Amino acid sequence: MSPGTRLAVLAAFALPFGGAIAQTSPTPDAATLLKRLEEQDRRIEALEHKLEVLESQQAAANEGANSSAIARGVAGNSAAGGSTQETGAAGTGATGPSAVKGAAPKSPGAATGGNGSVAQNTPGRQATSAPPVPQTTGALPGSPSTAVQGATAAVSQRAATATEAPGLVTAGSVKAGPTGFSFASEDSANVLRFRGNLAIDGRWFLDKSTPESADTFLFRKVRPYFEGTIDNDYDFRFMPDFGGGKTIIVDAFVTARVAPWLAVQAGKFKGPVGLERLQPDQYNRFLELGLPSSLVPNRDLGVEIGGDLLGGTFGYALGAFNGVTDGNSTDANSNPDADSNDGKKDTEARLFTQPFVNSGIYALRGLGFGVGATYVKTVGSPTNTLLASYKTSGQNTFFSYRTGTTGTYADGTRFRWTPQAYYYVGSFGALAEYVVAEQDVSRQLTTSNKRSGRVDNSAYQLSLAYFLTGERETYNSFTPKSTFHLGAPGWGAWEIVARYSELKIDDAAFVGGAESFADPSTAPRRARAAGVGINWWLNANVKWVLDYEVTRFDGGATNGTNRADERALTTRFALTF
Repeated sequence: MSPGTRLAVLAAFALPFGGAIAQTSPTPDAATLLKRLEEQDRRIEALEHKLEVLESQQAAANEGANSSAIARGVAGNSAAGGSTQETGAAGTGATGPSAVKGAAPKSPGAATGGNGSVAQNTPGRQATSAPPVPQTTGALPGSPSTAVQGATAAVSQRAATATEAPGLVTAGSVKAGPTGFSFASEDSANVLRFRGNLAIDGRWFLDKSTPESADTFLFRKVRPYFEGTIDNDYDFRFMPDFGGGKTIIVDAFVTARVAPWLAVQAGKFKGPVGLERLQPDQYNRFLELGLPSSLVPNRDLGVEIGGDLLGGTFGYALGAFNGVTDGNSTDANSNPDADSNDGKKDTEARLFTQPFVNSGIYALRGLGFGVGATYVKTVGSPTNTLLASYKTSGQNTFFSYRTGTTGTYADGTRFRWTPQAYYYVGSFGALAEYVVAEQDVSRQLTTSNKRSGRVDNSAYQLSLAYFLTGERETYNSFTPKSTFHLGAPGWGAWEIVARYSELKIDDAAFVGGAESFADPSTAPRRARAAGVGINWWLNANVKWVLDYEVTRFDGGATNGTNRADERALTTRFALTF
């Protein structure tokens, strides 16, 4: 069993164990609930027996018409009156005033709500008593209908309470605001949020080499999603994406928050590696990520543990995943959202620190740095290469390995590592990262001739941002000082951005002539991208983006010449809530 597989098994066991540790409010176990239902059954049986006696008495009363029969009817009425009071007590299983016939019902806000629903006790969850059986007041004294209605109400009550979860809350709140639309229980222990991420992009290429057909408007992201919390300690999210003319699952995970220093997460989510990748989408400074993000995993499917230590100054994450090719998610695997590497799992990890986040040195609070890494043994083939192609910010492919029956495929160790850092102070922000992706590859040139080697591709970037309107720059949040409404004061928030990034393909990829792993006449050795942009936040949810980026290449054309530059003008109308 590989180390990654062992980690996956251990983390999978840790998820329910973490949930057990996180459970701070005891609830009745199955045996206790079963015992309560059995007691309820015994009460109902007693009521049914009384009902049979009353029905027999009524039948006997109806058979006679003389005075002796009338006397028996009067005696039966007296017996029925006593039985009705007993029915009220037995049917409710309650004590105190609510069990007494004629007592006033409990007011809303008591242990049972005005509509008979069960309210949640705080701070600890205790077993809630069932609502009292309604007392019938319209029946004649001595009539069996009183007992019949009582027994029927008791049966209905048992059926209702048997399907109710302990601690069910029917009172709560509904909210709408910049963070989405939410439904919450009264104690906020259970929350469901409806949110969305919509990005409508436009791309225009100002160079002469990109075909005009690439100029287009498109839906880059169409992501309505649900997320929330259950019982205070369990978070979840389900996010599909309908952008790009296809439907995929972007996020689908559950998290058990055991303690600030330990959380267990399982499902599909962003792998804990790249700094820019891990930044929430709405806070990325450019429409498209920089070139280093082409080498690190995007969203992966697996299990992860992580948390914060030392008052939030140090964070860690460690997980086992199905694994993805450079820059991709599991939906792009040859077997979508499943393992495509012969069962071998990627181990992914990250350490990050913000050493001054709690200090009195304001200028250093926004400093953070760390390192991420992945490791796996790859088992590719010419039909399942486990290798990625790399794209520009304009989403045009500029590098691919050789393909076909003798094409290049991953065959051995894949190790990625990335030192990373950011710094935010006042209205200024900077993000930097460096990535190396080391990959063993092979080509089966003939049945008896296999060529193997290692390709170490690398990339780096520096991204800068500044709010012209004085807002505070941060890694993963934003609050505008004003919002834009036509005819009203305020112009929203204006931010200028600049970025330089570079991706270098290892020279080993081009060695060997016709037997090389990549074709130098079509695949550049290096891509260098420089871009500027402006972001206009009309409010905390609506943003308009305009970027211009030029990408230059070394090689990638015939006779050793350079591929023509790409000049991309891109815009986005974004809505997030």
